[in-house]
Amino acid sequence: MTRAARDGGDEGTLPDPEAKARETCLRLLSASPRTRAQLAGALRRRNIPDEVAERVLGRFTDVGLIDDEAFAQAWVQSRHTGRGLAKRALAAELRRRGVADDTVNDAVESLDPAQEERTARALVTRKLPATRGADPAKRMRRLVGMLARKGYPPGLAYRVVKEALAEEGADLEAVPDPADPLD
Repeated sequence: MTRAARDGGDEGTLPDPEAKARETCLRLLSASPRTRAQLAGALRRRNIPDEVAERVLGRFTDVGLIDDEAFAQAWVQSRHTGRGLAKRALAAELRRRGVADDTVNDAVESLDPAQEERTARALVTRKLPATRGADPAKRMRRLVGMLARKGYPPGLAYRVVKEALAEEGADLEAVPDPADPLD
């Protein structure tokens, strides 16, 4: 099948931009959920005129095929559960996908702080055996760094790691306390 035929036109005619925009959005949405901004970017890359893109995106939003709020909520739950990402990292990912700040804030605030702490503890518990044999300060840096890369706040990361190392019986005397400016 030729590209022109696939895009809805004959060899000698230009395809209808609105049909091309609808087909592009439907194809992308059938692969995975997308934000309105992601779809708008895809339409721009396919040289769909802005007014046509807005009309199609508006219609898709009206019928519920595009829902940035639902996307953000699902993204937060999925990425927190699957990858262990904290609020800060989740917010950054959603913003990169073009989700509005209010929607991002609502979605990440739906994440329970107790659940976030349980996830941080689970991540540390999973990584802890790989650090055995290293000195406690090095273990602390590695584990706190792992949590920091996943977006956990420094205070929570330090507390969770310190508790996990103490439960294991590690000597924490040599580990500097980040809250103590004299160390």
